[in-house]
Amino acid sequence: MRFTRVRVARLSAVPAAVTVGVALAGGALAADAQKGNAAFIQNGCWQCHDFAGEGSIATSNGKVIARTALPLDAFISFVRNTNGQMPPYRTAVISDEELTDIYAYLQSLPQPKAASDIPLLKDVRTQ
Repeated sequence: MRFTRVRVARLSAVPAAVTVGVALAGGALAADAQKGNAAFIQNGCWQCHDFAGEGSIATSNGKVIARTALPLDAFISFVRNTNGQMPPYRTAVISDEELTDIYAYLQSLPQPKAASDIPLLKDVRTQ
């Protein structure tokens, strides 16, 4: 399956039913950010990457993957073939459809607040 183009909507939160169109070489596949959130939790991705995909303080190897700049096909390829600290997830464990939904979920996550917009950090900086 060859992915040719990705269209992902940037959202401020994951609404009840978010679908994202992903164009494939042989047709279109609808990605669902809400299903992606469920698959992200069910497959334990949150254990290293935290629930917001921002990495985890519990593990030093949990990388930031929210709003990844990787195209969908590169994201799926990495998940399938990684040889780093993250184990590879084969299709028997997680399907391409689930990974497409996870990708939609990660792309739907909001940008973190700037330090200047966080009252506690703003107060510390001015003292």
